[in-house]
Amino acid sequence: MTAQRVAPSRNTLARASGRDRSTALRAAALFAAVLAIYSANGREIGSYDSQPTKFAAIELVRYRTLTVDRMVLRAPGTAERPGFAVDREGHYRSAYPVLPAVVAAGVASVLRLAGLVDLGAPMAPSLVAKLTASLLTALAVVAAFFIARRRLDTAQALLVALGFGLGTNLWAVTSQTLWQSETAVAALSAAVLCLAVPAETLTATRLWTGALLLGLAAAARPQLAPAVAILALSIAVRRRRARDLVALTPLLAVTGTVIALNIHWFGHVLGAVPRVEALHPVVHAVGGTIGNPLAGAAGLLVSPSRGLLVFSPIVAVALFALPTLVKESWRDDLRWWGCAAVAQLAVYASYSVWWGGHTYGPRYGLDILPLLLPLAAAGLPWIAARRPGQWLATTALAWSVAVAATGAFVYPNEQWNTDPAEIDTNHERLWDWHDPQIVRCWKAGWSPQNFSLFTTEAVRRSRTQAR
Repeated sequence: MTAQRVAPSRNTLARASGRDRSTALRAAALFAAVLAIYSANGREIGSYDSQPTKFAAIELVRYRTLTVDRMVLRAPGTAERPGFAVDREGHYRSAYPVLPAVVAAGVASVLRLAGLVDLGAPMAPSLVAKLTASLLTALAVVAAFFIARRRLDTAQALLVALGFGLGTNLWAVTSQTLWQSETAVAALSAAVLCLAVPAETLTATRLWTGALLLGLAAAARPQLAPAVAILALSIAVRRRRARDLVALTPLLAVTGTVIALNIHWFGHVLGAVPRVEALHPVVHAVGGTIGNPLAGAAGLLVSPSRGLLVFSPIVAVALFALPTLVKESWRDDLRWWGCAAVAQLAVYASYSVWWGGHTYGPRYGLDILPLLLPLAAAGLPWIAARRPGQWLATTALAWSVAVAATGAFVYPNEQWNTDPAEIDTNHERLWDWHDPQIVRCWKAGWSPQNFSLFTTEAVRRSRTQAR
């Protein structure tokens, strides 16, 4: 009788092992495919503010420093940019979080050690920035697949992951340059992967790892503090064990380290951020940091040139998780993701510059996307079971992918942010349905910078430059 019981057990283990290998292969294929798609335009889509981060990464590898003094000496005009901040010792540093530069330095080190890239090449910083951002975002897409796989079959989980990675501005914005979002989205997605499980399967390892990842997400993008605080609370209370408070140690350690560095470099717990915020009245024509939250929420969701539901209607799938969310308890995970997403949206809606300056579509909405992944996985079965829902979801996905691809291959060639008037001082253009950014991109044609990283200047210096 014992032999009869053991044989089926071995077969079951063999089948489970086969499924695990199959799932791992699909995840690897997904990563490779998404990374190739992110890289297909062959260029970095940088911004005015993202530049110091990529140069800090190169400086760290080449000269063992996180200052960007050499960059400012080579291009004195950069000293006037708010992204290049002077620290307490008179050195120039990035005004933005240091973690993305440290991560990119790791990528740059591998490229240099492998002999693939000369970090002194003219376009090497752009190549490192683009590759790091694409790698991190592609990893977030793989995490999305595994998150969705817990509630869905493999095909449906792939759809959720592809909608997340290719049907949003993770393609057109996050994967295209090194700044904050790429690191934050990757860390937050990994944290969701650790914590989006039933309470009875939450282990100490999951809690501690999730807390560390939440700390890294906030270190890369401090604006995520509301969502991180709510998820930290979930770590402490979901298992209803007082000792789980200790699992927050990694989050507190990372936060303490970031604050210490900010005070050491800039004399403020928020680092150079207050200096950047002080420029809003002049640069963005607003009265201060806080604005009208109702107007901000409407803009973040349905503005013709910044609305998340306009650029990526596929995210509405998450709304269909509401019945499941109501049925589950606070020991489960869906309510926590919903609360974190709403809190983060509310904070961004209250921000006076909710449109995110010069960008393509909803930049601030990108931080919320990892929080919606478990909700999307919970809502998809309801849609898949109904023919109208299938058609609507397919249409929404097709539109979302087309719009994201448009940004990746066209923006900023359409010049919408500055033509016919500067968007940061002419806010009414954000609601102009006669000249939306998407349509302008379709009319403008491909960016002339496409494929610029597929040249020798991205990997090698000329003989003259080497001297």
